[in-house]
Amino acid sequence: MTISFDPNPSIVGVLCTDSQGLNLGCRGTLSDEHAGVVSVLAQQAAKLTSDPTDIPVVCLESDNGNIMIQKHDGITVAVHKMAS
Repeated sequence: MTISFDPNPSIVGVLCTDSQGLNLGCRGTLSDEHAGVVSVLAQQAAKLTSDPTDIPVVCLESDNGNIMIQKHDGITVAVHKMAS
């Protein structure tokens, strides 16, 4: 699997996992070691809503940037964006 993303310099990492937390592909600052945690965060966030069509986005914020995580159709995607 090839992962490519917009050459936006603020995007420094991308990770895709399956529903079991197995790494489907990654690039940049997000690596195989993050796959399980990313998958679990998305699964736990989905439990916070009673509407199955509501797909939450988990956003981990720090002074250096954000990691946004969302699960859709069994695939979880995380994007690491540095602060501007």
